Amino acid sequence: MPPRSNPSARQQRLGAELRKLREDAGLSTEQAAALLDTNRTVISSTEAGRHGVSSERVRRIAFAYECTDQALVDALVAMCGDRVHGWWEDYRDVLPSTFLDIAELEWHAYGLRVSTMTHMPGQFQTEAYARALFRAAIPPLPEAEFEARVAHRVQRHQAIDRPDAPPYELVIHEGALRTEVGGRTVLRNQLAHLMAAADRANVTIQAIPFSAGAFPGSGQSILYARAQLPRLDTVELDRATVVEFIHPEAQLSKYRLQLDEMQRIALPPEKTLDLMHAIASQL
Repeated sequence: MPPRSNPSARQQRLGAELRKLREDAGLSTEQAAALLDTNRTVISSTEAGRHGVSSERVRRIAFAYECTDQALVDALVAMCGDRVHGWWEDYRDVLPSTFLDIAELEWHAYGLRVSTMTHMPGQFQTEAYARALFRAAIPPLPEAEFEARVAHRVQRHQAIDRPDAPPYELVIHEGALRTEVGGRTVLRNQLAHLMAAADRANVTIQAIPFSAGAFPGSGQSILYARAQLPRLDTVELDRATVVEFIHPEAQLSKYRLQLDEMQRIALPPEKTLDLMHAIASQL
């Protein structure tokens, strides 16, 4: 396959895992290149996600590196191959690549755990709500990009709506449920949309009430995407205008524990629905 100048987060992750396999085998890039009958530039490009890799190539690499974890090899094979032309590809060269990476991460996840503190989750924002959020950007977005961001945001629900959608667990703070983004009518409609989403078999929504006080992870929103194996999980964090993808196991473990604690202190789903109904009735 030809080199790619704009690798997706998924390909970058595959490359990083292949680098871990090489390092675990105690091989330098030169030694790996000799084993695979290639050159160190190809090894480096593959590990950086810039060079596409086939499923057959991944299995050959795993064999050369003496990896005996067949479940891991199978999971890596599932991550390779030609890029899937998902709906997000329509926005390539239109929106920042991180927008596409998040949508692709959600689409391929085996399960999604999400926490939001100040806004409704991107996967279930209505168009009016998304418009109000993006209109608040400073400096103002160019009109073409504004419209593209809104359209992209609204389409993220496809990862949750499709027939084979993964389990989706949301923990949302009461503050996000009450903040009148776009005004009272927009919020009322947004709450109705979220309550309808809660009826889906794969969706669980829990609210953290103001009375819960302080709790771990209260300062940020978290998107935890489960993969075929726990070591391949990914956490996506929004830090102001920067999107960060996290893979190290120690960090993954921390965010799993944070989400566990959030779910522990949050209202159960039925009481969460009662809270959303009560807020909507006050608008």
